[in-house]
Amino acid sequence: MPKLNDSLELPCGVILPNRLLKSAMTEGLANTNDQATPRLSTLYRRWAEGGTGTLITGNVMVDRRFLERPGNVVIDGNGGEAALQDWAKAGTSANNQLWMQINHPGRQCQRQVSARPLAPSDVGIDLVGMFGRPTPMTEIDIRHTINRYAKVAATAKSTGFTGVQIHAAHGYLISQFLSPLANIRSDQWGGSLENRARFLLETVAAVREAVGEHFAISVKLNSADFSKGGFSHEDSLKVAQWLSDAGIDLLEISGGTYEKLALMGDKSDDTSAESSQHREAYFLKYAEGIRKVTKIPLAVTGGFRSLATMQHALDSGAMDVVGLGRPLCSQADIHALLNGEQASLPNWEKELRLGPGWLGPQSSNQKIRTLNFGAATQWYYRQIIDLAEGREPNTHTAVLRVMLKHMIAERRMAMNRVKLLTQG
Repeated sequence: MPKLNDSLELPCGVILPNRLLKSAMTEGLANTNDQATPRLSTLYRRWAEGGTGTLITGNVMVDRRFLERPGNVVIDGNGGEAALQDWAKAGTSANNQLWMQINHPGRQCQRQVSARPLAPSDVGIDLVGMFGRPTPMTEIDIRHTINRYAKVAATAKSTGFTGVQIHAAHGYLISQFLSPLANIRSDQWGGSLENRARFLLETVAAVREAVGEHFAISVKLNSADFSKGGFSHEDSLKVAQWLSDAGIDLLEISGGTYEKLALMGDKSDDTSAESSQHREAYFLKYAEGIRKVTKIPLAVTGGFRSLATMQHALDSGAMDVVGLGRPLCSQADIHALLNGEQASLPNWEKELRLGPGWLGPQSSNQKIRTLNFGAATQWYYRQIIDLAEGREPNTHTAVLRVMLKHMIAERRMAMNRVKLLTQG
């Protein structure tokens, strides 16, 4: 069985130096022109030199009109190629892989960025008023957006990134096309699973044409949305087969959406997941099914903390690469883990909460749980900023204080960005 330190050759010929992958986490470190900055270079140099073999960036947006949050890097005719080259050079400084994650938020575009986002259908998100009602995409919108993914992928390659990942999970645009709850179209882009997967598969084809056969292409896919009537595990199995046939190089498996936060370990509303609620590897059992129907390397992200669980997951044969996210925010250097000198990575989630009991992350109220998970996410954003500014992460900052500070900072960034765009 492979060990964490073992390399892995992908179908395109790219070699991953070890079996650890930094999964994408939104950084919010772009300037007001939506360009990469020196802070991103500092951050990714620390992660590269810390030992993780493959680094996937936070989502780089394909359309300046629609962001996941203020501070996203965007590639949309806004320049900044030299900064991208600096980022790529820093992020591959340890002869590791650096892949750019490419994304469009669809309806998960914050209201402070755009009150009328584009999405497959006119189906909004019921989440404390954060998102506007979306406008259904026209055929022209769809075709232009697929082309945008391909152009961003080509830019990633030309500026020194060693691969790309197409984000098709967590409720963003491609995930919305896949979901029968978010996609209620009656044309060739909606209805049957084949139609709902068309946007993803045509995007993969366009990206492959743009980057060639020897450049790594990954897709991040939900094992399920964990919403009744949504994108199911059975759907995921079929889409994974199609992606395998399409010739991608690595499939990263995760799960959930903003409304169903399985991506953060919350399966409180999913009775079918009771057996895995307290396990580290949230989505490993879903990978076992996907492994049976695909021939491509698989990465699983979600909950991994201990060396023993990571090695057990590799030993199971259900996956090839261990995806890590939040632990790397407070510990960028994982050489001790790779060398077997550290038994487990940090697990701050047990301590991050807005309040006790009903006010905590295990609240029976879904909106309270969402607020807790959002606050915890913002706490990790703070650690990312510390790393990006050359400091050691401050893990003793109170969650509520961080959340309030983050909200103010995000609002200021959004206002400055809107002012700049208006003046332009």
